Amino acid sequence: MKKSYIVIGVIVVLVLIAFFTGKSAYNNMTTLEQEVEEVWGKVQVQYQRRMDLIPNMVETVKGYAAHESKTYENVTRARAGLSDAYNDARANDNVDPANEQSFNNFAASQEKLNKALSIYVNAVREAYPDLKADTQFTNLQTVLEGTENRIATERGRYTEIVKKYNVAVKRFPANIWAGIFGFSAKPQFQADPQAANAPTVQF
Repeated sequence: MKKSYIVIGVIVVLVLIAFFTGKSAYNNMTTLEQEVEEVWGKVQVQYQRRMDLIPNMVETVKGYAAHESKTYENVTRARAGLSDAYNDARANDNVDPANEQSFNNFAASQEKLNKALSIYVNAVREAYPDLKADTQFTNLQTVLEGTENRIATERGRYTEIVKKYNVAVKRFPANIWAGIFGFSAKPQFQADPQAANAPTVQF
């Protein structure tokens, strides 16, 4: 009889340990996941801000260059490349950060847009050097530079919180509870040699 009580007591203790351990792990991973989603939202806001600025920049350049009788091939080609990259980024705008393929497509399209914007601005700089005197373009340039800095900042914050979250769901014994509760590691931005460099918009 005494052995039965001991066995029951041990089982109860183990169940309580498992319950509180699981509860703690679940709450921790849920909190971190919410932080990941919050920071990801801020990343998207900054990317959207850049997307909204690009058409304004193109229209400003087109308006300034309207009096030019000569068509600059490099500007035309660069504008076409920017348009393609912009449309591609729009097509990948519905990103699910929990889906690695969707996340990678989004990141790749944004990097492509970043490079196309840099090429476009450089082509404009060569074709229309006097555009630097245009107030509207100068203001737009300043806002765009600020946006690129914000993107870099928010991406850095996202990288840090995802790293913290991924460690939490992979570390033993929390990884057991992560599997039970359906928490999985989230994809990260892949390092790009030029990712830290904002598009060249100085004139």
